[in-house]
Amino acid sequence: MSTKSRTPAVVARPSQLVPAEALKGRGTAWAIAHRFERDQREAFDDGWGTLEQSVDEQVLPPRTQIIEEQAGRILSRNQSPDIPFDLSINPYRGCEHGCVYCFARPTHSYLNLSPGLDFETRIVAKMNAAERLCTELSKPSYRPQLLCLGAATDAYQPIERKLRITRGLIELLHDCRHPVSIVTKSAGILRDLDLLGPMGRAGLASVYVSITTLDAGLARVLEPRAASPQSRLKALQALAEAGVPVGVSVSPLIPFLNEPELEQVLEAAAEMGARSAFSIALRLPWEVNPLFQDWLQQHVPDRAARIMARVQEMRGGRDNDARFGSRMTGEGLWADLVRQRLRKACARLGLNRERLTLDLSQFQPPQGGGEAPAKAQGELF
Repeated sequence: MSTKSRTPAVVARPSQLVPAEALKGRGTAWAIAHRFERDQREAFDDGWGTLEQSVDEQVLPPRTQIIEEQAGRILSRNQSPDIPFDLSINPYRGCEHGCVYCFARPTHSYLNLSPGLDFETRIVAKMNAAERLCTELSKPSYRPQLLCLGAATDAYQPIERKLRITRGLIELLHDCRHPVSIVTKSAGILRDLDLLGPMGRAGLASVYVSITTLDAGLARVLEPRAASPQSRLKALQALAEAGVPVGVSVSPLIPFLNEPELEQVLEAAAEMGARSAFSIALRLPWEVNPLFQDWLQQHVPDRAARIMARVQEMRGGRDNDARFGSRMTGEGLWADLVRQRLRKACARLGLNRERLTLDLSQFQPPQGGGEAPAKAQGELF
């Protein structure tokens, strides 16, 4: 993959230059400069109507661009004690869902791209993901471990319908009887029910559907290109009915925004067949912080200060706390109250707080000298 150095044309707040409605379907209109940027540009009125022209040129919503990449490796090893899996695979870098709060946005900085608008419009696709995974699973030293698909960016974001990279990974894991857990907010996962159903019934697959809110209006601006809340609930139900153990993630929990819905989301998910639940407090690492605060000013200005005050309360007076042990849950009285609400609601609804368990004992290394299958090799269960 080759990417050219790209300094954002605008680093001022988008509300000063581009109306939010001009980028309908995007989480942010801000091509915010990343933290490794060497150059910085500022909007300047030269008296010739340059600023007005800049606004006019940016009215059309930017198209999604796909950057094809041949990945050197595909498995990432988890070093965090806060996360209950050993390995993860992200078929894509960047995510078209456009969730403004996404903690993975700062990773686009490593590509010299903006964690803002670029993150959701310039998607890197790891075209050889299945081949690289097959090579890893074929090594004599490989031992199966807890594997999560889509831990950072959604493996079923819109471009997956065409590229089918995730499908290739699932086919390989299915054929090798390798367990996998998937986190998604896309109903597109139902396409692979023919593979995930048998795997789920055999103890080799579990799915966590992320449902942040039941309010379609809020979801439309908070997660603009993700599936609607009702579509996610229906996907959860279809997975459960097919025998796939399903959990719900009410994450991130944002004070005074989706936090009041915590119990309602858990109830709706339980009715559809969810067996477990968890929630992660809002995290605002690096560039996510100014992006999210700008979003608050655009969409809920009357609550912006109150929301950030509560975020700071559970982050020790800071906007973000990256320390292991507290970064996922927060600290303080409010964080404790939310944990109590989650625990009591899960107990009332019969939702397990522990992650769904998978069977590591069935793994069979790939056949064929480490070459990934072009398609599924038939029903194995």
